[in-house]
Amino acid sequence: MKTATTSPLALATRPNIHAFVEDAFEAVTESFDQFCLMAGIGSLTQLMNEDVDALAGQRYGHCPDKPGYRWGRTNALVGFHGGKIAVDRPRVRHKATGKEMLLPSWEEISAGGFLDQWAMNLMVMNVATRKLRRVVRLPEAGVPAEAGSGLSKSAVSRRFKALTQARFDEWMGSDLSELELVAIQIDGLHLDDRLLMIGAVGIEVSGQKHPLGVIEGATENTATVQALLDNLIERGLDPEGCYLFIVDGAQALSKALRRTFGADIPIQRCQIHKARNITDRLDPKHHAAVRGALKQAWGLDDADKAERLIRNLARRFEQEAPDLSRSILEGLDEILTVIRLGLPLELRRSLASTNIIESMNSVIRQVCRNVKRWRDAKMALRWTAAGMFEAKKSFRRIKAYKQLPILKQALLDHRKKPQLDQIKDAA
Repeated sequence: MKTATTSPLALATRPNIHAFVEDAFEAVTESFDQFCLMAGIGSLTQLMNEDVDALAGQRYGHCPDKPGYRWGRTNALVGFHGGKIAVDRPRVRHKATGKEMLLPSWEEISAGGFLDQWAMNLMVMNVATRKLRRVVRLPEAGVPAEAGSGLSKSAVSRRFKALTQARFDEWMGSDLSELELVAIQIDGLHLDDRLLMIGAVGIEVSGQKHPLGVIEGATENTATVQALLDNLIERGLDPEGCYLFIVDGAQALSKALRRTFGADIPIQRCQIHKARNITDRLDPKHHAAVRGALKQAWGLDDADKAERLIRNLARRFEQEAPDLSRSILEGLDEILTVIRLGLPLELRRSLASTNIIESMNSVIRQVCRNVKRWRDAKMALRWTAAGMFEAKKSFRRIKAYKQLPILKQALLDHRKKPQLDQIKDAA
C-alpha cells in the first residue's frame, strides 16, 4: 500500500484563492511565515490551474482546440527560506507528441529561487552546514523541513560548492581592460603549511577597490607571482601601462613585477612591514626611538632627506647590531617610492602600506574559519574567492581619493622620464 508523501501545506487545490487566503490568515497569529507560505502556495496553485486550463481546457471538458490534455498531479519541490517545500503540481501532456508540457507559472517560480545564495551567505557568515536547518526553519513557525527539503549538510555543501565555483570561474575570466587602475596591491595568505594564496587588489583613479585575482602556490616564489600576473594580463591589464605596485617586501614579488612591467616600474614596499621587521630584532628600549625616526623620514616631502635620515639611523647600529643595520638599508629605494613620486602626505599614508589587501585577508580568514581540512587547491581557491567577494561588500574608496589624479600624472611622468633622459644624453 502506497503512503502519502505530499506535505499538508501542498494540498492547496481550491480554485478560489480568496477562500484559501482566508483560511491561511487564521494562522497568522501563530506564525506570519506560515501564513505567507500557505498564501503563496494557494496563489501558485491558482496560477498553475489557470495555465492548465489554457493548455488543456476545463476539467472534464472536451477541448479539441487545445494542444494538451490533463495528466494527473505530482509532488514537486520549490525553494523557500533556504530550502525546499512540497507543492502539488498538475501535469499536462501534448496530444501529438505525448511529451509533458511545461507550465509557465511553474517555470518562473522554480527558476526564481535563492537556494544557492542562502547557502553561500550563511556559510561565509560561519554558519555550519549541519546547523543551517535550524537557521532557516524554526519549529515554532510550522514551516516543514522534511527529507528532501535541501537542508541537509551535504545538500547545502553541494549548493555552496557549485555557486562558488561558478562565481570563481566567471570572476577569473572577467575583463579588466575597463578598469582605470593606478595602483595594485599584491600579497600572500597562508591557509595552512602547504597552501598559499596570492591575491591582488586594484585601485582605480576614482578610489574604488577591486579584487583582481588569486592563484595558489606552495611558496611565494617568482613562478607563482608570474602566473598571477600572466592571468591579469590575459584578462586585459596593460603590460605597457604604468602602475604603482605595493608589496610586503618579498623579493620574488619585485622580481616578477620588474620582469613583466619593466625594470623601472615603481614599487612601494610596505612601510608597516618594514618597521615591524626592524623593531622585532631590536631591544625594546630602542623601539620608540626607531619608530620615531622612521615616522619622521616617511613624513618628509624630500626623498633625499628621508634617505639620509634612514642611513643615519642605520649607522647608529653598525657596531651594536651590524645585521640590523644592513636590514634597515635593504630595499631603501622601494620604501621611499611614494615620496619620490611627489605624492601628498595624505595619499602616501594610504598607498605606503598593504593595509587594503591585509584587511581583505582578514575577512578571508574569518570566512574560512570553519574549514578544518583543505582537500585540495581547488577547494582553497573557491573559499578564498568567497572571502574576497565578502570583503568587497565592505570596500570603500580610499582616503584622499581626490588626490589620486596626482598619482596618475606622476606615473605618466615616471614612464616618460627614461625617454627624456635618452633625449638629453643624445643631445
